[in-house]
Amino acid sequence: MSDISITELEAAINFWRNRSPSSGDELTLCKEASALSKPYALLIVQRQNAISPERLDPAARTAWESYVSLMNGLQP
Repeated sequence: MSDISITELEAAINFWRNRSPSSGDELTLCKEASALSKPYALLIVQRQNAISPERLDPAARTAWESYVSLMNGLQP
């Protein structure tokens, strides 16, 4: 699997946010968006443009793989 760009991570976070909007008084992100926000922030702080999927923790990897599967299923 190729590296995930910061733009792709942002798109995945937005996908999950649209699919499952923030909730509660604190406007908590859904678990998928929350899991992907950590590597996204890491890329910003480290001024990097991409991350290897192998560097994602299990929750982020699951969220990413689910996003990719859903996007592949939605496209003709």
